[in-house]
Amino acid sequence: MDSLTQIALGGTLAAALVPPGQRRRALVYGAALGTLPDLDVLVGYGNAVADFTYHRSYSHSVIVLSALAPLLWWLARRLDPQLAQAPGRWLLAFWLALVTHPLLDAMTIYGTQLLWPLDSTPFGVGSIFIIDPLYTLPLLIAMIWVARRPLSVGAGRSLPVALALSSAYLGWSALAQAHIAAHARADLGAELGPEAQLLALPSAFNTVLWRILVREPGGYREAYYSLLADHRPGPWRRFPSADHLAPALSGQWAFERLRWFTHGYYALTELDGEVRVTDLRMGSEPAYVFSFAIARRDGQGWTPIVSAAAPPLRPVGRALGWLISRMVTPGQAMEPPDVVLGEGADPDARTR
Repeated sequence: MDSLTQIALGGTLAAALVPPGQRRRALVYGAALGTLPDLDVLVGYGNAVADFTYHRSYSHSVIVLSALAPLLWWLARRLDPQLAQAPGRWLLAFWLALVTHPLLDAMTIYGTQLLWPLDSTPFGVGSIFIIDPLYTLPLLIAMIWVARRPLSVGAGRSLPVALALSSAYLGWSALAQAHIAAHARADLGAELGPEAQLLALPSAFNTVLWRILVREPGGYREAYYSLLADHRPGPWRRFPSADHLAPALSGQWAFERLRWFTHGYYALTELDGEVRVTDLRMGSEPAYVFSFAIARRDGQGWTPIVSAAAPPLRPVGRALGWLISRMVTPGQAMEPPDVVLGEGADPDARTR
């Protein structure tokens, strides 16, 4: 998730575990440890696809971080004698501040390699967006309270309460995701073929409005479902994917890497003699966050290349306006987001 959320989680956890007189100190340590795994973004891996797929690998492994925690704790004790007052609590605080970072990241859809190097599978529940104020706010409030009045009874009680509320919200998101996916499968019924994959994803900043993605041979479809306004997903819109190019690309490192990382939720597009792979899980039609040109056509077939494309930008104000309106308006009564934002509907899209 975003850095502010990871700082808040690490700081709140650490402050909840140490003696009351050391809560402010724990906020600093916990905040630093909570954001430490994301420093891997400073490491370059050689090309855009590698940078995309190696993020959240070794730096987000609970195995690596569990080994790192006692080393960092030992170094901190040598530099800061105050930690010797409650060494066991501080060791637990260091460990939890580190390992909860990838565990929280795994609730998003990006992909977190929790068991690297034993298993490099990118795991992602996808039940919460990368920024969700309802998750973060309780933790921030508790941190501010402790920073201002660390020894007060209320500040001490706010820490476990904040952690309980944020954890309950994560639980709610997983239940809502399962509910939405079940409704989508029921709505599609026999249309959902044996090779189709279905994924329910929260829209930006909330767990009320959900985007449902179906990847099937030859293309994909998406629909939105609001827990406040809808009785069924809709309208469904279909989009093509140039899957006929897959055999020619098979064996190329970038293609195989992206196919693995996205768990099959990708689209292939041929444009101006290049083939592009788009991660369908992050974004919505037609604006996706990650898209890569991986090969260029020449006289002998497809020559591997790797480059990333900047995502098409939506007008932020209008995008948020559509999002809020869609939360309380049935889908059949609203235009799809690409039409509302003036980007033009895909001529190959079909609705029902």
